Amino acid sequence: MPNDGFTQQLDDFWAAVLRRDRSYEGQFFLAVKTTGVFCRPGCPARTPQRRNVEFFPDAQAALFAGYRACMRCKPLLASSAAVPLAMELKAWVDADPAARLREQDLRDRGIDPSTARRQFQKAFGMTFHAYQRARRMGAALSTVRQGAPVIDAQLAHGFESASGFRDAFAKVFGAPPSRAAGVRQLLARWIDTPLGAMLAVADDEGLHLIDWVDRRGLERAIGRLKVRLKAAIVPGPHAVLDQAARKMAEYFAGRRRVFTLPLAPQGTPFQNAVWNALVQIPAGETRTYSGLAATLGQPTAVRAVARANGDNFRGIVVPCHRVIGADGNLTGYGGGLARKRWLIEHERRLRVAPGNSGA
Repeated sequence: MPNDGFTQQLDDFWAAVLRRDRSYEGQFFLAVKTTGVFCRPGCPARTPQRRNVEFFPDAQAALFAGYRACMRCKPLLASSAAVPLAMELKAWVDADPAARLREQDLRDRGIDPSTARRQFQKAFGMTFHAYQRARRMGAALSTVRQGAPVIDAQLAHGFESASGFRDAFAKVFGAPPSRAAGVRQLLARWIDTPLGAMLAVADDEGLHLIDWVDRRGLERAIGRLKVRLKAAIVPGPHAVLDQAARKMAEYFAGRRRVFTLPLAPQGTPFQNAVWNALVQIPAGETRTYSGLAATLGQPTAVRAVARANGDNFRGIVVPCHRVIGADGNLTGYGGGLARKRWLIEHERRLRVAPGNSGA
């Protein structure tokens, strides 16, 4: 999966951890599998064993992987001075990751929502809503990441309570793992990539979803999928997921340009027309939204094309990242513009590199 340059970067990160080198602050966070916490590079805690460590580019990625912030080095704090209200809000979320604290809940506690948002952003460098979502999704996605039947000890790993963990899973995926046997099951798998983790969902119909675990809207897409198919999503193996993981690894290693995976039927006729057009864009090339609309024979449907692009939750496989603005600027990618830029540049390199697979 990661190329030699990426492996070297991880080695550099580990060397920085051993030195407790604070000059690497902001470049990465390390997470310890045995404790379930993530830390800054210069954390004063005892150095873990290398085999128990993984690295994340930012705090949100670590939260989505199911880790919680270290109490010693406080990796979430964006400022040196803790903001009392922000700390109080964080404690409420951490006590029950499955809960959703809404604006009215804050008002009921005598807290002005705008003040809460401002102070939380100042203290932690992310919005209160983003932190809630990361903790809730992190609890559920950690179960998927295990890739095996989940026992209470695994559920409780890194979290304050097994029940909160199970509640988070049920709210995101439709049923706790232990109670999903009586309904249609879609199988889910966590796929690590150099740009962060992806969630893949499939069954015998094919691949239903594969996208970044931190993508905004992913939780809603999961909800729509389980309602439409009257299904629960549970961690487990499937041949389509094995194919997706293998081909994604080949793609990031520079050995693949085209994905040939069975795709489960979904979407309206117009959406499918747009998605089929996306697959026809060669790796290393881009199209504009207006150009894509013209290709479909509907030159005035630019906004509809953009909406269909945004409704694509089979990222990279259906390459919506290859569509750019009319002025050539990058715009409108659910995984973030930094990822979009990286993917386009990566594919341009693949186009001229010899020996990579096209199928």
